[in-house]
Amino acid sequence: MKVISGRVRVGKRTKDLVRRLHPGEVAVISHRDLDRVAAQALSRIPVRAVLNGQPSVSGRYPASGTDLLLEQGIAVVDGLGADVLDLLRDGEAITLDEEGRVFRKNQLLGKGRWVTKDLLEEDRRRHQARFQEEFTSFLQNTLAYARDEKDFLLRDIPFPPSRVPLAGRPCLVVVRGLDYREDLQILAPFIRYEKPILLAVDGGADALLEAGYRPDIVVGDMDSVSDEALQKTRQIIVHAYPDGRAPGWKRIEELGLSAEKVAMPGTSEDLGLLYAYQMGARLLVLVGSHSSFVDFMEKDRPGMASTLITRLKVGHLLVDAKGVHQLYRAPGPGRSLWVAVVVAALVPLALLAGASPLARGFLTPLYFKIRFWLGL
Repeated sequence: MKVISGRVRVGKRTKDLVRRLHPGEVAVISHRDLDRVAAQALSRIPVRAVLNGQPSVSGRYPASGTDLLLEQGIAVVDGLGADVLDLLRDGEAITLDEEGRVFRKNQLLGKGRWVTKDLLEEDRRRHQARFQEEFTSFLQNTLAYARDEKDFLLRDIPFPPSRVPLAGRPCLVVVRGLDYREDLQILAPFIRYEKPILLAVDGGADALLEAGYRPDIVVGDMDSVSDEALQKTRQIIVHAYPDGRAPGWKRIEELGLSAEKVAMPGTSEDLGLLYAYQMGARLLVLVGSHSSFVDFMEKDRPGMASTLITRLKVGHLLVDAKGVHQLYRAPGPGRSLWVAVVVAALVPLALLAGASPLARGFLTPLYFKIRFWLGL
């Protein structure tokens, strides 16, 4: 291991910290079982190293965020203890030595361990029994809550009327989950051609803005969406607890925005899907979804009852596009000449489609299929 020096940026919540980090800085976090979504955000900056007060793998589930950081060549030292976050301030210079010790000038602040792929595999083997126990507990919790929540979720929910015309329209539901950027990019032809209603779940609104789209509807707790995104959307629905409490409502009031409140169990992702479904959307396309054991453990949720029921209810309209970018790769430089020829061929197709209604009906679908295949 080599000595690393740099200026730190400190944050107890990784998703908040990444908004303040700059390339080449050292991220100081307290994130047990670092998830891949957080790791992707850190690697995109990219940071020089990650100092984690918590263990990278605790055994609760097969967390793989640290694996991703190592694959990107980002050094990780974990197990430093929560005190490190209290001792450091943004912008301070630190040195990390070969033994995993963190120094500010000559002052020793803490000692952790350099994480390697071999250490991660050893941790997972050691914690295998605990992982099986966690999975069993998760499954039992899911089934128990499903019995309690099914009556509410399966009937029509008293939603506010939609300010956005959803009936008969396709709806793209965007969650800022794993690989959301890549999946949104591959769905660009669908968005351009079908013009779906864009429904964002919390930070999914900022994901849409980053991709060049304006969200039509934002639903959620309002804890991870920017003011800009809220101010640009056409409709806001605040997710409240079943008892009516809605911590996110205060923020909406402070911004002077208009919104509706919906109290229901489950996740905001469930709320978004059920809302679009009940408002008459003809197709639901979901990006960045949370639908597996690992997804829910990363969000520190002990079960997924509401999501299971929601999927059963809307499944006949649902296309889960999570990971769709892995099914398709844009042509590489070696095919650029061939692609140029095909693109040139699209021009007369487009002109012919515009000149004749009959030709338009036949050629327009073909035109967009070719564009989708080429990633144009």
